[in-house]
Amino acid sequence: MKIFRCLLVFAVFAFFTNSNAQEKPPVFEEHGELIKGTFYYEDGSVRQEGTYKDGKLHGKWISYGQDGKKNALAEYAEGQKTGKWFFWSNGDVLNEVDYSENRIAEVKVYKNTGERLTVN
Repeated sequence: MKIFRCLLVFAVFAFFTNSNAQEKPPVFEEHGELIKGTFYYEDGSVRQEGTYKDGKLHGKWISYGQDGKKNALAEYAEGQKTGKWFFWSNGDVLNEVDYSENRIAEVKVYKNTGERLTVN
């Protein structure tokens, strides 16, 4: 079950990171040694933003739904997945994925049942 959850989380994030046809092209801006990239939905709203260092994903990456709500938060270190990643869904579920050495080390699922937050 844990492997299935990990694969599901990966699939969700991959969905948000893959480009769909866009009318508005991505914007790239220099920020010191980092390049900030901002990607858009067809309607012009922000789909994803984050930074690159030496051509590799580096630092915090945030994905948004078309409603403007944050649905994923990820961290990279020179192209490697690192730290805690968070995925929000349905307003009542938070998936926390811990990465170590570019591999999933642990997955926690938090559910808001209305009375309390439960952890699976």
